[in-house]
Amino acid sequence: MSSNPIAGPAPQPVASTAAVPAPAPVPALETDQPDFTAVPERAKWRYKPRRAFWRSRLVRAITLITLLALCALAILALVREETGTEGFLVGLGLAVLPVPLLMAAFRWLDRVEPAPWKNLLFALAWGAFASTLVAILANSFAVEWISSATADPGSADTLGATAVAPVVEETAKGAAVLLLFLFRRRDFTGPVDGLVYAGFTATGFAFTENILYLGNAFGEDQEFGSAGLGSVTVGTFFVRVIMSPFAHPLFTSLTGLGFGFAAALPAVARARRTRLILLPLGGLLLAMGMHALWNGSASFHPLAFLAVYGMFMVPVFALLTWLAIWSRQKELRTISGELPAYATAGWLAHDEPLALSSMRARALARGFAARTYGKPAAQAVGEYEAFATTLAFLRHRARHGQAAPDFTAREQELLHHLWQRRQVASPALSHAARVTGRVWVPPQYLDYGGYNPYRG
Repeated sequence: MSSNPIAGPAPQPVASTAAVPAPAPVPALETDQPDFTAVPERAKWRYKPRRAFWRSRLVRAITLITLLALCALAILALVREETGTEGFLVGLGLAVLPVPLLMAAFRWLDRVEPAPWKNLLFALAWGAFASTLVAILANSFAVEWISSATADPGSADTLGATAVAPVVEETAKGAAVLLLFLFRRRDFTGPVDGLVYAGFTATGFAFTENILYLGNAFGEDQEFGSAGLGSVTVGTFFVRVIMSPFAHPLFTSLTGLGFGFAAALPAVARARRTRLILLPLGGLLLAMGMHALWNGSASFHPLAFLAVYGMFMVPVFALLTWLAIWSRQKELRTISGELPAYATAGWLAHDEPLALSSMRARALARGFAARTYGKPAAQAVGEYEAFATTLAFLRHRARHGQAAPDFTAREQELLHHLWQRRQVASPALSHAARVTGRVWVPPQYLDYGGYNPYRG
């Protein structure tokens, strides 16, 4: 897609790791095109329109899918053996109900710079299959060992739920966040990413665990002669699905926050290597402690459970919700703070940075493009918004000493993608900025005897 540039001289693109100068210049003539000399060939592009989450390297994808599929077959077979076929189906039908709501909530938090769906689906599948398989095998082994060592099965179950399960389960879920932190580092840039990846992992874990609990509860009702969903099943559903669907996401979010804050560390920070270890480890320990407190209260007394729920779970959940929203607003402020440099250089219209820092304006821009030019234009605007957001964060990290050695190539590649889409995206975003009041527009004045203060 071709378009006309915005005229204006500007300095050259940045390559420094400490101080970031103004972005690359645009041509002075309407007929000129920018010189994208540092953009690599198409096959080596780092930033591409995210059209389908399954497009990845074939060998790694097949290996990963096969591993998760084997874990899925193993854990579902174990759960079905434990609950029976009828209990498994009932548990499956009830456990799936909160999953779309939790996924939508975490996806909403990640709207500023959405994570690739392949990463989110990996986290969900890891939590549902791999981590639950590890947890059920390790917990069963630990409880049997404690029972044989103490000759007290009752205390073994309590000790297993309070001391063993939190350590095993949070470690198994945290492994997914660690893998994304190590191998998808470009998509893991701050606390919001940590919250989202941890939330998807824990949602998958809670889904499989709820199948087990609800299936067993249904089996108990059948033993007591209930024809359908009896009191045990209804009570279990209320406690696990209605009252505390956020329990596992809450625990693991503490681990995700640890990795997220570690990802946001500046490259020049003192003791950065130590903090890279201590922050995730501290988050994991907090997750284990919160999980142990929750399980211990449920094992001790119903009133203790309600006290922990009201005094710890709800306040911590509210605090994490506030932190997630604050982090998202901080990301929007980063966009409004970094992109004006590119607008001054002529790469963006002056209205665009403020429009791109408003989720409502971005949605209005896509809607305007769809109504005016059709669905392909709306897709182009969405891609423009995504590339501009990535560009803002790339520049922000560079200004804080985290510039990659190939910063100039990355910057020019993103500018190249923006340039290809600006003919449709720029007018749509400027329109959205005015509609949402992101720019100051003077009121219309009538001419009273030729007087108009806004003329000239």
